[in-house]
Amino acid sequence: MDSTYDENKKGLVFNIQRFSVNDGPGVRSIVFLNGCPLRCKWCCNPESQELKSVVMFKAQNCVGCRNCEVVCPTGASNLDLPGKIDHSKCIVCGKCVDVCYHKALEMTGKWMTIDELMRELYKDRTIYRRTGGGITVSGGEAMVQHDFLVDLLKACKSLGWTTAIETTGYTSQDVIEKVVPWLDLVMMDIKHFDAEIHKEFTGVDNERILLNAHRIAEIAKEMIIRVPVIPGFNAKAKYIEDIARFTTTLPGVKELHLLPYHDLGSNKYAMLGKVYEMFGVQKPEAELMEDFKAIVEKQGLICKIGG
Repeated sequence: MDSTYDENKKGLVFNIQRFSVNDGPGVRSIVFLNGCPLRCKWCCNPESQELKSVVMFKAQNCVGCRNCEVVCPTGASNLDLPGKIDHSKCIVCGKCVDVCYHKALEMTGKWMTIDELMRELYKDRTIYRRTGGGITVSGGEAMVQHDFLVDLLKACKSLGWTTAIETTGYTSQDVIEKVVPWLDLVMMDIKHFDAEIHKEFTGVDNERILLNAHRIAEIAKEMIIRVPVIPGFNAKAKYIEDIARFTTTLPGVKELHLLPYHDLGSNKYAMLGKVYEMFGVQKPEAELMEDFKAIVEKQGLICKIGG
């Protein structure tokens, strides 16, 4: 494989989370990339969905000075709107952020070169070495920026770091062939086995995802299936069993993780002027999660609750 990469290639990064122990082996840094073709109703990173930077509004910091409205060149800043920003007009120039002295406005999503990103990740190289950790790429859906992603993975491998991805699997097979060989671990979501229910809650059906799961399993060094357990969507014994049975058909895949629903990202929707459709949904009871775990293990799979 050609291991050369372009250190000046740019990608849109909306967060770097350090010292993670739940997203692959060892202690890891998670690089979150913008862009996602899905619109999951429970998405905890709604600011990542578009392949562009986004201005978010923190109502608790706003003093109503309206400086943002004065400097906005398009009229997107409007304190009378939900979320205070008309994102259809916003050109993400950052002028409103610059004059918001109380930090009520925040820009998320930064274009970075491979070199700039690697300099940040390099700060934690000792931790990777001591713990067997490395880099996990997430999103959004990281494969949306597949050209940048491949070069990032090549750069990481050039330093001997382990690489992993958290993915929906919703991409082309051509992208899979380019990306997966540079990964030590693929953690892929299978959210539902029923195509219509899948589309109702995520905006896309699951045909491509299920087909890609087979191809990824064939070429990945290691693959783990992960299931976000969402009440009202897939938190039923039959649905969990369907996914577990499907997982047993994937070559070499021996492990399935059940990820209980949480609403930790729900506050971001108001910051974007959006409605959180899952408001009021409760986290699955521990006893129910244990029942689901037993269903998965009955299929001969290793099962963990949580990442």
